Amino acid sequence: MPAAAPRPCRHPGCSALVRGSAYCATHQRAAAGSFADRARGTRQQRGYGSGWDARRKRILERDCGLCQQCLRDGRLTAVGDKPYSAWCDHIVPKAEGGSDADENLQTLCRACHQAKTDREKARGAARSRPIRD
Repeated sequence: MPAAAPRPCRHPGCSALVRGSAYCATHQRAAAGSFADRARGTRQQRGYGSGWDARRKRILERDCGLCQQCLRDGRLTAVGDKPYSAWCDHIVPKAEGGSDADENLQTLCRACHQAKTDREKARGAARSRPIRD
């Protein structure tokens, strides 16, 4: 049986030809089936294992499936309980000293979570930027 023709790498903008893989050597993913970020570790290593899943479910139920930021802003936004439709968010981020205590957790919709994450990233970047004289 003849070998399959090489295909372009699936990474956007890369035209390297590959055989037997979706990505070229430059864009090859970590281990197959692994969603771990090498710098951050797996979700379990970061503290988001089965205990977190139970806590997340409890917080979504406590908040009645409503985005807490939208409520503070006078809007009523219902979120689902499926991953990526509702976020159980740390009010004070763990990177800034927050904890996993229930009183530090809130339900957010996708848009509010993204906006809050962007603000937190900006603060983190400002902290890590060297001060120039």
